[in-house]
Amino acid sequence: MTKNTLNDLNNHLFAELERLGDEDLKGEELDEEINRSNAISKVANNVIQNANTLLKGYSTYQEYLDSNAPLPKMIGVEKDGKTSNK
Repeated sequence: MTKNTLNDLNNHLFAELERLGDEDLKGEELDEEINRSNAISKVANNVIQNANTLLKGYSTYQEYLDSNAPLPKMIGVEKDGKTSNK
């Protein structure tokens, strides 16, 4: 199973932005890229909403239960603040 982080999502979004900025794309190729970017955007929004839900849950947990709790692995940040690239 692939382990992606929000940093990976950010890279995918900027890669798509670069593809959309390709002035050589015309006609059907441009339409296909626009459709792809719309699909990527929808999935990205769901990932971001999910991460926000996790972060809100973590914030609540940290505030009320344990200030030393680790972030969920899905967020991609280790306890020491370093990002996880695995």
